[in-house]
Amino acid sequence: MAAQASENPLVGILMGSKSDWDTMRNVSETLEKFGVPSESRVLSAHRTPKETAEYVAAAAGRGIEVLVAGAGGAAHLAGVAAAHTTLPVLGVPMESASLKGLDSLLSTVQMPGGIPVATFGVGRSGAQNAALFAAALLARKDVGVRDRLAKYREAQSAAVPERP
Repeated sequence: MAAQASENPLVGILMGSKSDWDTMRNVSETLEKFGVPSESRVLSAHRTPKETAEYVAAAAGRGIEVLVAGAGGAAHLAGVAAAHTTLPVLGVPMESASLKGLDSLLSTVQMPGGIPVATFGVGRSGAQNAALFAAALLARKDVGVRDRLAKYREAQSAAVPERP
């Protein structure tokens, strides 16, 4: 996966390996629906620690307002990202073959106190919800995103049938 970037991205989407893109593309695609520009990068807390720290430390200065980090197994990426910035970091645990993502979930949700990481569900639904949460954070000061988010919620409500 090549690094994907929008013009003037507001959300940085990070993943620990290229194989995480199948899940993390849901963040990118959901943000696109709300007109939120993002960029996607493969950065590993273990294999590219220097590049990860540099990217995260420079993110706010480049206009990034929220980071969404997806990682499996030990799931260090979200915690490492949060350690290098005061931006909100949203963690998406990857589904794993051996433990179905329970390992990733527990690693992400158990970040030590003092450096917060908001943790979402495992896999694709977690990625989608992280994107929706990022949009909600941005909607506080972006009326366009706020309106699109409200319409999305209205459409969700309207899609629920009154009877089975």
